[in-house]
Amino acid sequence: MKRFWLIVLTGSLVALAGCHSFKKENIQPPTPLAKDFVPTVKVAKVWTARVGHGAGDSGVRMQPAVVDGVLYAASTDGAVAAYDAATGKTLWEKKTRTHGWFGWGDKKRKDAFYSGGPAASGDLLVIGTLDGHVYGLSTKDGSERWITTLPSEVIDSPAIAGQLTVVRTQDGRVYGLDSGTGERRWVNDQGNVPLLSLRGNGPLLIANGVIFFGSDDGKLIALRLDNGEKLWEQKLASGEGRTDIDRMNDADGSVVLDGTSLYAAAYHGNLSAVDGPSGRQMWARPFSSYTSVAASGNSLFGVNDESQVWAFDKSSGADMWKSDALKYRWLTAPAVQGDYVVAGDIEGYVHWLQVGDGALAARERLSKKAIRAQPLVAGDMAYVVDVQGHIAAYRLGAK
Repeated sequence: MKRFWLIVLTGSLVALAGCHSFKKENIQPPTPLAKDFVPTVKVAKVWTARVGHGAGDSGVRMQPAVVDGVLYAASTDGAVAAYDAATGKTLWEKKTRTHGWFGWGDKKRKDAFYSGGPAASGDLLVIGTLDGHVYGLSTKDGSERWITTLPSEVIDSPAIAGQLTVVRTQDGRVYGLDSGTGERRWVNDQGNVPLLSLRGNGPLLIANGVIFFGSDDGKLIALRLDNGEKLWEQKLASGEGRTDIDRMNDADGSVVLDGTSLYAAAYHGNLSAVDGPSGRQMWARPFSSYTSVAASGNSLFGVNDESQVWAFDKSSGADMWKSDALKYRWLTAPAVQGDYVVAGDIEGYVHWLQVGDGALAARERLSKKAIRAQPLVAGDMAYVVDVQGHIAAYRLGAK
């Protein structure tokens, strides 16, 4: 079984933040936020809501999904809901009783430990669980359409491509499921996952009939969508080091596609640009990260394993700027909202940095709980969710 090191790295830090014992535990405390900070851009909190009790202590990143003006969100304690993305009005909400980690109790619906966040397309909403089930629900009212049982937990969002839904499990397998029935069409087994691994899987990216994702052994992998056959793989990290922890090299962030170029990073590894059709590496530079990168214009943005925010030139990987202002605040993956990079932190703050030079531009507090999931930018809104299920929608305006 995978050892849940991301919980050790980030989940324990959440607890430490509450008891102020960073020094005692030999963990770097978050960089203090300047009390005299003056924002340079106005941020409006448009609406707030709450879905269940969020991800809790599960260690998963529960990112919502926005499709056709509706935001879908879920929690590990059995709540799934749909909101009007513009106003936050609840369109529907379903709550399911849970019966234990191994499905004791209700035989028809064994669990509802939703995890990783939902995916939606047309009238289908798909979400996995910590008990290895995948549910197909109606986007109209959340009613159940089908259920599939897989042999390991699903801790990231599925991906829907027409008649095929693709799901990744924590044991290294990727499944192609029939979108109408949930029936298995194919399975790709990546083999044994490393004994020590970060808690998490990067989202699946589907484009041009190909599935792209980062693996637990530091590779970027491409599979055929129709049958799951591997097309190519490219190393993002060497997996070398003196200790088992040094050799951890997960690629747990999302893969960014820009034209035909792919961009991805790995823990204890590199940020790399890869040609999508061939899998040929175009450039690589050292950059250790366990989150996703984001792209805008000619720039890439990433958060390293010390929570420093970086900007790179997309064509070469050259440094453009680095910000230490939020170091050790254990930021989420960054997203780009207009002319700003946005990320959440361990104490529930949301930060905006200028894309041009990394200067801090705005700060809001969603709650006093950690934010782990990457902010979701859709239209002119950034949607942020904390580990207790609090959701906020933010819009930027002139100062």
